[in-house]
Amino acid sequence: MTRADDVRAALARLGGKQKTAKGAPAYSRFINRRIGRWFAAVLYTFGWTPNQVTSLSAVFTFSGILMLALVRPAPWVGLVVALLLVIGYALDSADGQLARLRGGGSPAGEWLDHVVDSVKTTTIHAAVLIGLYRYGGFETATPLLIPLAFGVVSVVFFSTVLLTDQLRRAYTARVGAPMPDASTSAPVLRSLLVLPNDYGVLCLVFLTWGWSQVFLVVYGLLLLGFALFLALALPTWFREVRTFSEA
Repeated sequence: MTRADDVRAALARLGGKQKTAKGAPAYSRFINRRIGRWFAAVLYTFGWTPNQVTSLSAVFTFSGILMLALVRPAPWVGLVVALLLVIGYALDSADGQLARLRGGGSPAGEWLDHVVDSVKTTTIHAAVLIGLYRYGGFETATPLLIPLAFGVVSVVFFSTVLLTDQLRRAYTARVGAPMPDASTSAPVLRSLLVLPNDYGVLCLVFLTWGWSQVFLVVYGLLLLGFALFLALALPTWFREVRTFSEA
């Protein structure tokens, strides 16, 4: 068999090893996972491990984040940053898919993946704040409140989703309930409605990084949508976890 045949075989195997689409935003569901699937299939044929893919994802992601803080904004900078972040995000999807190809992940791999995600979540908006402070040329500090607020919303969302998922998994294991079936279809409309909290959309917003005023408007609108989603979701998640102690 040629390497191309090996890649096609790996892609076919991955077709039946996908995570559930329930709750996944549109970019992550329809674009990022598919790019990640290709990365996973190709890197599988080269013998890469999931931890190596996670590390490569971190290299791309944090290179883009450092550019936000250290390089004067320009259209080409925004293009490079967006590309680095998009590739990093696709590789972030690929590590889990590669783990499933190799027969399952490990606690250490999951730990490393979450550590990288947590650093990414806390630093990307801090880098935006630093970049705007250094190069924005604003007369007041008011625009800097936007990345500050975005960072708070992102951290609350990340930690809450992570904790809720862990509590849900513990509950389903305790009562013997089945985990969501990846083959079950999920409404496309819902995936579109939750786009504001899609990290992939945030990556694409940096295409406007070379135009500070345009970027702030688009970035600010994304923050509003994200904050609204979080405000609506928190009571729902709280009601859900309250039921875990009743079983």
